[in-house]
Amino acid sequence: MDRSRIETHVKPLLGRRTVRSLTLEDIERFQGDVAAGKTARPRGPKRGGVATGGAGSASRTVSMLHTILEHARRRKRIDANPARGVRKIAPDRKRDRALTEKELAALGKAMREAETDHENKTGLAAIRLLLLTGFRRMEAMALQLDWVNPEKGYIRFPDTKSGPQVRPIGQAALAVIRTAPRREDSPYVFPAEQGDGHFIGVPRVLARVCARAKLTGVTPHVLRHTFASIAAEMGFTELTVAALLGHASRGVTQRYIHLDEAIRVAADRVSERAELLLMETAQPGSPRRQREHPETVETSHHYPARQR
Repeated sequence: MDRSRIETHVKPLLGRRTVRSLTLEDIERFQGDVAAGKTARPRGPKRGGVATGGAGSASRTVSMLHTILEHARRRKRIDANPARGVRKIAPDRKRDRALTEKELAALGKAMREAETDHENKTGLAAIRLLLLTGFRRMEAMALQLDWVNPEKGYIRFPDTKSGPQVRPIGQAALAVIRTAPRREDSPYVFPAEQGDGHFIGVPRVLARVCARAKLTGVTPHVLRHTFASIAAEMGFTELTVAALLGHASRGVTQRYIHLDEAIRVAADRVSERAELLLMETAQPGSPRRQREHPETVETSHHYPARQR
């Protein structure tokens, strides 16, 4: 990633300058140019050939440049780091998008239609698991059957972005794992169609399903954020939501799993709620929902019905 930022942003904009001549103003101007898209380029013939610029790319590139220049200062190649003190542009918040109830219903309908229209069943199952667990994309894609404990309702990840973790999982999500397409010779919940690896095509399947549902800007991270949003709307605390998402430290997560039944209940209720919202008849307060899930009606004030 650093090599890509150097080739895409640093060399085109600063490549003709000597490091010793750079000033703080030059670095901040460079950051603004990257954010404005001056180094943007269309997708090339190879994968990963697209660069769009933006505040996030600009901030990450300046952080990288600061680190490189600071190393040069420590090695006495330069007297001072010209990037020290730079005011970084705040990244945009596009990744905070969450699906509304109406959008979830449209997504669920599109997924059912896609399944009857020969869409990849592994990809559809992966989309459903992402939404019902809040897992990061690669946590779900690289998930192995041996890590799943269906009796106790948790998954033991040997490694995540936050280190090894035990993560609770609801019954609705466990049902997805049980019914996902299998390959006898693969350890993965979502195996690749060929080879020894796991499935990697979920972004493409999600894009096709969202096009069918007329939804835009939906990524696997949006599904994760939607899970968190549902949990928050149901009244769960920030600490509980953080533990469900794997944001909490390993110690906190372990304590919740083994000593506090509340986190298990939260995982089960949030995954059930997300599954209901995907169902075409999952209208909040509808007769079918009250009849099939009477235990959730008394807490419906946590997620009031929205105008459809």
